[in-house]
Amino acid sequence: MRNSWLIPLAAAAVAEGKAYSPPAYPAPWARGAAEWAEAHERAVEFVSQLTLAEKVNLTTGIGWESGQCVGNTGSIPRLGFRSLCMQDSPLGVRDTDYNTAFPAGVNVAATWDLDLAYLRGRAMAEEHRGKGVDVQLGPVAGPLGRVPEGGRNWEGFAPDPVLTGQLMAGTIQGMQDAGVIACAKHYIGYEQEHFRQGSQGNFTVADAISENIDDKTMHELYLWPFADAVRAGVGSIMCSYNQINNSYACSNSYTLNHLLKGELDFQGFVMTDWSGQHSGVGDALAGTDMDMPGDVAFDSGTAFWGTNLTIAVLNGTVPEWRIDDMAVRIMSAYYKVGRDRTQVPINFASWTLDTYGNEYFYAGEGYKQINEHVDVRGDHAQLVREIGAASTVLLKNVDGALPLTGQEKFVAVFGEDAGSNPDGVNGCSDRGCDNGTLAMGWGSGTANFPYLVTPEQAIQAEVLKNGGTFSAITHSGASNTTIQAVASQASVCLVFANADSGEGYITVDDNVGDRKNLTLWQNGEATIAAVAGACNNTMVVLHTVGPVLVEDWVHHPNITAVLWAGLPGEQSGNSIVDVLYGAVNPGAKTPFTWGKKRSDWGVDVLYTPNNGEGAPQQDFTEGIFIDYRWFDKYNITPTFEFGYGLSYSTFSFSNLKVTPVAASPYKPATGKSKPAPVLGKVLNATAYLFPDYIKRIEAFIYPWLNTTDLKAASGDPHYGWPTSKYVPEGAQDGSPQPVNPAGGAPGGNPALWDTVAEVSVTVKNTGKVAGVEVPQLYVSLGGPNAAPKVLRGFGRVSLGPGEETQWTTTLTRRDVSNWDTVSQNWVVTNYTKTVYVGNSSRNLPLKQNLLLNIKK
Repeated sequence: MRNSWLIPLAAAAVAEGKAYSPPAYPAPWARGAAEWAEAHERAVEFVSQLTLAEKVNLTTGIGWESGQCVGNTGSIPRLGFRSLCMQDSPLGVRDTDYNTAFPAGVNVAATWDLDLAYLRGRAMAEEHRGKGVDVQLGPVAGPLGRVPEGGRNWEGFAPDPVLTGQLMAGTIQGMQDAGVIACAKHYIGYEQEHFRQGSQGNFTVADAISENIDDKTMHELYLWPFADAVRAGVGSIMCSYNQINNSYACSNSYTLNHLLKGELDFQGFVMTDWSGQHSGVGDALAGTDMDMPGDVAFDSGTAFWGTNLTIAVLNGTVPEWRIDDMAVRIMSAYYKVGRDRTQVPINFASWTLDTYGNEYFYAGEGYKQINEHVDVRGDHAQLVREIGAASTVLLKNVDGALPLTGQEKFVAVFGEDAGSNPDGVNGCSDRGCDNGTLAMGWGSGTANFPYLVTPEQAIQAEVLKNGGTFSAITHSGASNTTIQAVASQASVCLVFANADSGEGYITVDDNVGDRKNLTLWQNGEATIAAVAGACNNTMVVLHTVGPVLVEDWVHHPNITAVLWAGLPGEQSGNSIVDVLYGAVNPGAKTPFTWGKKRSDWGVDVLYTPNNGEGAPQQDFTEGIFIDYRWFDKYNITPTFEFGYGLSYSTFSFSNLKVTPVAASPYKPATGKSKPAPVLGKVLNATAYLFPDYIKRIEAFIYPWLNTTDLKAASGDPHYGWPTSKYVPEGAQDGSPQPVNPAGGAPGGNPALWDTVAEVSVTVKNTGKVAGVEVPQLYVSLGGPNAAPKVLRGFGRVSLGPGEETQWTTTLTRRDVSNWDTVSQNWVVTNYTKTVYVGNSSRNLPLKQNLLLNIKK
């Protein structure tokens, strides 16, 4: 560790029992590795033409509400380069119109379908592209889903690194094939909303929560899907709000420089979450490449970068090679996805749906047409409907109660979750309420609905088409007498219930982003009990952001079927009708575990501070054991296990074959980088004075100086600190640096992806109807600290009645390796490894020891 002056601080922190993130400098510079080569070359050529002010403009946001997108960089008019547009969300284009409201990430996880992940990613990016967006802020692997109550879990995929990682990769490939830069977020450890930005509610704390993660857990769990994202070529990664081991994510040199840019050899750019920046020079040296939205506080007109970044380069605090690398990384991503070929003018405004308004919304200037109301939906509604049905998990089905035949004389629907929001489909800003049916959670990870097909509407249409009668009670306060009078007469009773969550800047029913419990909302349990008490053919459909506690009612003899439909997007009602009436045979599997009681998961949100007014400390003492791994380790019986899901058919597994494949020895990466390239020439301060021909816009962030007196231009009270204290040791060193032994290529050491075994199994449809099965491959890595089993592969197999097929997959060196904290690399231990195959984490009828043929 070259930062020797910090070693005593580290020792003191450890002695006090505080988590500590070691310094890692300098920030690695992009080298155009692998498929980045051409884009990197073009980026270097472009950046070589830029002045210092233009480089700063490229890396600095112009301020909240100072452009038409939720985030905008400065422009480079001299070269015809417009401001880059960053826009939410991971399920569609946020804050606009004539866009599609796609299913949430958790629904994609429930499909276990890489093709659908790709198609959804591509479709979403096509819509962003059509609106003029350069960077879509998604997909999500942070939160991974450590705690079931986590407010934003639904934006991501699943609390398993392999399922999330593969779906992340597929989504990213789809997005970037459409010509839009994907932004994998939130890096890293962002597992709850409470205290994500410090003080909250009645609690005053000095800093944001510190998520304290040990080295093994970081590599084997939370970093894993980001490695998949980097290997898939993701153009940008967003650092998160929280601290990691008591260092802010966007200032954390270890996670950014050492892990992301060093070990994972990430060639794109790191952008801050909105107001996730906490220092200027510090964040630049720690590996952050772009700040968003640019101002210290929204609309403050003050900035850590902008003018201050120009000053930092002029006074030598930030070396010239570092600002060059920041710009090169941004432009490499730009060219890699073909933004120079696919970019269209920005034709919407995030701050209003009015056709005419102010381009500089906060300043109230630049009146023009800001919304062209471009319809970018194409035929994406059909994909939404398909994913909604493909992600519906059949949890219970007694004696073939489903599918419905269409001949039911009287169908009754119950629950507020079946109906419409009385305030309109977009009646709550950023979906910050739970009125009517739930089709997405709340927060910045949302999009406006162009419409929402409710279950009530779709089921009524189906019933009327079939000549039946229909009634719906969607008032959550309806009396039991009213409910039971209808339920007792119905042929089938469909109860819809939900549980919501979202981002922490919105509170709904005292849920501050994170859920405060795991029960149903909208009087759900009481409605289920009332209906089931009067109707002997009661079916429950759940629209929830994650697991809920169902043990108290799910075994009721009158409840004949239970389905989880998640957050299915705009086609919600049509998707559930497709499953209820058998047009689609459910093949989804639950992407999380359903415990019987809240304590079953072993972890929870930190709801109150535990460190006085200091940063709350959340110690990840469970290590790699979250969700099904925790249940397995402690032999806890869930209501429904991870990977579980029924079908209208049945399937069998047989003939497991595990064949070793010879692999070369694992070779740690060696050698050194080239020196950091310096592009262009920095002039004296006079060259960067604010131009006379530029009209100042209120609160807009600029790169220029007001005076050649750098201290006066900065206004930074710390200006003039001794460099030895202000700049960490080694942070300015542009000399050749050692390659990280665990790295060597985007995603990590290339040898991690060597195939070490082939696995095949026969899957047969033993039922009477065509259906889909999801074979799942788990591996026990052996050893005293390993999980009983971990998911390592999956697929989707469509089979007709009586049909069988051979499903084949492979295991890589990475799949059978553990992170060794001593050697700081991946190792294949000598412990016995076992392969399991089945259709859920608790139904694995086939197993075989894995005999590896890896040369030493």
